[in-house]
Amino acid sequence: MDAKSGTNTKTAKLTVGDKDYSFPIYGGSIGPEVIDIGKLYAQTGMFTYDPGFTSTGSCESKITYIDGDEGVLLYRGVPIEQLAEHGDFLETCYLLLYGELPTPQQKSDFDNRVTRHTMVHEQMSRFLQGFRRDAHPMAVMTGSVGALSAFYHDSTDISDPLQRMVASIRMIAKMPTLAAMAYKYTIGQPFVYPKNDLDYATNFLRMCYAVPAEEYKANPVLARAMDRIFILHADHEQNASTSTVRLAGSTGANPFACIAAGIAALWGPAHGGANEAALKMISEIGTVDRIPEFIKRSKDPKDNFRLMGFGHRVYKNYDPRAKIMQKTAHEVLSELGHRDDPQLQVAMELERIALSDEYFIEKKLYPNVDFYSGITLKAMGFPTSMFTVLFAVARAVGWIAQWKEMIEDPTQRIGRPRQLYTGATKRDYIPISRRK
Repeated sequence: MDAKSGTNTKTAKLTVGDKDYSFPIYGGSIGPEVIDIGKLYAQTGMFTYDPGFTSTGSCESKITYIDGDEGVLLYRGVPIEQLAEHGDFLETCYLLLYGELPTPQQKSDFDNRVTRHTMVHEQMSRFLQGFRRDAHPMAVMTGSVGALSAFYHDSTDISDPLQRMVASIRMIAKMPTLAAMAYKYTIGQPFVYPKNDLDYATNFLRMCYAVPAEEYKANPVLARAMDRIFILHADHEQNASTSTVRLAGSTGANPFACIAAGIAALWGPAHGGANEAALKMISEIGTVDRIPEFIKRSKDPKDNFRLMGFGHRVYKNYDPRAKIMQKTAHEVLSELGHRDDPQLQVAMELERIALSDEYFIEKKLYPNVDFYSGITLKAMGFPTSMFTVLFAVARAVGWIAQWKEMIEDPTQRIGRPRQLYTGATKRDYIPISRRK
């Protein structure tokens, strides 16, 4: 915490042997206080040990606040529920980037700038053809986003505020185009160009589902659902992928490379792949009559089986995003009439059990946002391999906002975590002729 921004009213005392050390405690606008241990090594010759950095504040930020115990998620102070109910994704992007909700004129200007950057360089289509046809879409996204720095040299100078903003707009605008291209490539259909007269979500759905033989007509219920999914996943504080973007950015790497690093981190099943894992679990269960068997296994501490899509590492209460996604999932299922789908029937029965079974209620294993987004995206026709790609499209604005904030922070330094070394101590090299 920067002493100039935080409120320093107390100090923490650390006793090591017969020596006492004092460290300032800073309070943010809301949330837990932090102990500034920046001078710990200089004073004591020791580091802290915090695997996963779960008790370590890595930066000061004004973008997103989470209270996992109370089930609160705020973007720049605005509750996620209000944004999802009343706003749209590009309005949310503006809020995350600039810190305030836009005026009508600012919103119109921002929408226009994003819309006119949705095209990608035509050579990108040939770049994608270098991937195997059966490549995972996330592999395609990681490579293609990283390659943007080879096409847009006029927005890679991170010391130039104008170039930083141009890169930010380009990232938000081009992510859905690249995601749709990755999808089309894996299913063997021609790429579909964006259209400037469509809104962000509708444009994306059209690029995914339109074919040259007939024009795509967007279903407004599905377009609104897609927009909500983007809003709910736009940012989530200092998670693994965001921390990766910040760490890469601390080296001075260009923004496209930093976002590619974030996409790679998001790919992991413990992070962005959670909704894909939830749907794979539903496929494993197969039919409603097999649910009791798996519920029993999930309650057995000796069984390694886990119910994916239930509970959350951060939210110890109900995930506020899940409440919105629950409503959205049921709207989509009703609109498409997919309630007879065996997998969706399994999902709905699992939801009913989790919300009524005392075991799940006591342990707060409620259906999370990944559970509902997985079944929603499946009903909308996306294969599970695309789920994390859609997450990346949404999260791009959070990553770029966090990157921009870090670059503009005068106190930022290159990231350099420490370690507890437990390997061999110093030993001499033995010539190979003497080794046995």
